[in-house]
Amino acid sequence: MATRSGPRCLFTLGRWRRGLGVAPQSRALAALVPGISQVDNKSDFLGKRPHRRHPGIRQLPRVRLPQALADTAQLLLLENPIPNVEKQVQALTNYLWSRHVPVEPEELQRRAMHLEKKILENLDSSQTEEKLRGAVLRALRKTTYHWQELSYNEGLSLVYMAARLDGGFAAVSRAFHEIQTQIPEFQPQTLMDFGSGTGSVTWAAHSIWGQSIREYMCVDSSAAMLDLAEKLLKGGSESGEPYVPSVFFRQFLPVSPKVQFNVVVSAFSLSELPSKAERAEVVQTLWRKTSNFLILVENGTKAGHCLLMEARDLVLKGKEKSPLDPRPGFVFAPCPHELPCPQLTASEPLACSFSQAYHPIPFSWNKQPKEEKFSMVILARGSPEEANRWPRITQPVLQRPRHVHCHLCCPDGHMQHAVITARRHGSSWGDLLPVTTPSELPPAAAIDPPES
Repeated sequence: MATRSGPRCLFTLGRWRRGLGVAPQSRALAALVPGISQVDNKSDFLGKRPHRRHPGIRQLPRVRLPQALADTAQLLLLENPIPNVEKQVQALTNYLWSRHVPVEPEELQRRAMHLEKKILENLDSSQTEEKLRGAVLRALRKTTYHWQELSYNEGLSLVYMAARLDGGFAAVSRAFHEIQTQIPEFQPQTLMDFGSGTGSVTWAAHSIWGQSIREYMCVDSSAAMLDLAEKLLKGGSESGEPYVPSVFFRQFLPVSPKVQFNVVVSAFSLSELPSKAERAEVVQTLWRKTSNFLILVENGTKAGHCLLMEARDLVLKGKEKSPLDPRPGFVFAPCPHELPCPQLTASEPLACSFSQAYHPIPFSWNKQPKEEKFSMVILARGSPEEANRWPRITQPVLQRPRHVHCHLCCPDGHMQHAVITARRHGSSWGDLLPVTTPSELPPAAAIDPPES
């Protein structure tokens, strides 16, 4: 199949589509990718709505916390003053963002042996074994990320609330929006939040599905965090009426294999587990507890994205079948495929991340609108045919006077660079582009434009 590049091809493609009598909205969404792309208009959206509101749009407007939650968070910080709270909030924010995956014991052993070999090459043979061990340990400390488990007491829980409650709410709201937009009829009745922290997942779920959810299960190993989450629900008191009903708190996952939830969430929690083995055990348990959707959210960093791809592959390749729910898993979002992530296999790996704008809690240091950068994966039970397999825009859209540049993750498992001819195209970072790429088109549909 012939392909072209350069500005001339943009206009040639436009003339070819005009010759076929394609609607203007279709021209606006027609992308120049390797080969020819066609607008997927099976739902006849071009005849029903402007192209700027095509069904691939996933961006949310700027998110705002429920007023009751924002007011209670400010009240709790006033009632429990923390010295240098602004500095503590910034320090915790930076620490959490820069968090890396713990080094596995096998990898640590490999590094130690490599360092020992290098040190021996430069030391005389009279060095004692004790001195050699000390030199290896000093070198390891300098070159290896030192992961530490965070222990949340009452004070640190309040700092975490001030630092992460609003951003976490924004990220999870965006993930829920992905499901709500694609399956508006989905009405979950039960939700479990693993690593629930301050309870932002419960508040976000209640904002979207509050009319249908009859049980929220919040699981967190920190008793102080659970106490704080309950206070936030009750307006700052321990005995008030909860703003969200039917919320239950516990420190351990339910053990019964019969207990499942329509929606299971783990937001910014896999990065708090100390080993790959423990992460695998938790992900498998969460998947067994899932009857419809498992939503995993982490920082929008390479470390966060790698954790999600590790969990994604574990579920997709898992041979363990629950006797209570043998349905297989598939990727509902954001990936339009179940193949290896092309952003991680690239010569220069990138995190697949997204951004959600939000209004922060108006603390004295927190006045300007913010953006939450996060990575996510939503796994569902059933068949991949139930998912939308349009290409996903995985990086900020680059604007040009007459066209825009998009980086797309496509259903064939590859990244493609698309040029959309209309400047006011309506698509943004994180949206789906409602086009079928050449590998998806039937043979008769993949026609080259005539030479001009």
